[in-house]
Amino acid sequence: MNLSVFKIPDIRNKILFTLFIILVFRVLTHVTIPGVNLEAVRAFVNNNQFLGLFDLFSGGGLQNFSIVILGLAPYINASIIIQLLTTVVPSLEELQKEGEYGREKLNQYTKLLTLPIGIVQSFGFYALLKNQVGIIPDLATVDMMIVILSMLAGTFILMWIGDLLTEKGLGNGISLLIFVGIISALPQSVIRFYELLRPETFLNALIFGSALIGVTALIVYLNEAVKNIPVEYGRRVASGGSVVNSSLPLKVNQVGVIPVIFASSIVLVPSFLGSYLLTQNFTWSSDIGNFLVANFQANSLLYNILMFLLVIGFSYFYTSLQFNPNKIADDVKKRGGFIPGIRPGKNTSDHLRVILNRITLGGGIFLGFISILPFIVHKTIGFDAFSLGGTSLLIVVSVILETIRKAESLVVSKKYDSFLD
Repeated sequence: MNLSVFKIPDIRNKILFTLFIILVFRVLTHVTIPGVNLEAVRAFVNNNQFLGLFDLFSGGGLQNFSIVILGLAPYINASIIIQLLTTVVPSLEELQKEGEYGREKLNQYTKLLTLPIGIVQSFGFYALLKNQVGIIPDLATVDMMIVILSMLAGTFILMWIGDLLTEKGLGNGISLLIFVGIISALPQSVIRFYELLRPETFLNALIFGSALIGVTALIVYLNEAVKNIPVEYGRRVASGGSVVNSSLPLKVNQVGVIPVIFASSIVLVPSFLGSYLLTQNFTWSSDIGNFLVANFQANSLLYNILMFLLVIGFSYFYTSLQFNPNKIADDVKKRGGFIPGIRPGKNTSDHLRVILNRITLGGGIFLGFISILPFIVHKTIGFDAFSLGGTSLLIVVSVILETIRKAESLVVSKKYDSFLD
């Protein structure tokens, strides 16, 4: 992408609108819900790894106890549930196949499901923080409902501006809001990295910086990597038959950053549940809470194993939703095409499925490795300066690449329009 995008009025307006929505989001993260001790909240968040990670995805909304304290977590969780239901509910599966209309209906169902999930999560956060000394005072029922509804309203405001951003801005609105929330912590991470540049830690810092650059390059390579499957199309001409050589491109990473976002949302649940159980006055709840909190922190082995497996699982799941080998094989056959050495029809479908499973496994393992990279770095060199970890880095790079591609496609489209005019 170059500066030519600013010379096209429509694209320039999209960029300016995107920047405006980002500004609105950053302002919302500082709109504090009244009646809370902010200093106590920040101290509690800084001493809790789970809440620190949650705060990262909410763009600092948790530390400020703002109306967007939940971020887009309820919406993401609702999306996971709806996507899972499409594999077992025939009516939802049919909607998924109906193009734009089906996607709109599924999006409506996702938003409806966000409401009960948001209510549960809002009450959970309120109960968790209320049981911490000095954070939230005892509130009357009406005041408690106002706090909970304020949290819920913040999520729906983010969903609304995310939809506006998708419609009138540049790129996917929800992804961009998550991206902005993550990079908002980047300045603090850079300052922390600079403070750690002491003689005794300089070598580890150098290794960490080099690894960060290398991993970023690998993420870019993974997002752009394509497996080209040769396809030949026979056609008749006046002088005889001829063969047109072509290829079927299969992206190594078919689903982008979605598996990592969804896996991150699920892997946070045990720690959140454990934190809540620790506030209850029961022996069994304390035992379970201690186990969950101790074993599902970002630096724990069990947490990272679960994260790794979930990323691979979601990679396969979403690839199966987006790429149908049977449909592709039928399309190739109808156009008179075939893969050299493979019979058209079922054999082609099976061949595509085998290739897809292999590249999805490779892509899923790489995504899983990136998501647990902070744990590996911490255990190997003991250097932990950036809150922008593997998962966050993957999201940031993927969203940047997606936004650049969107801008470039708009430039090309405008050039074609001007040519036709």
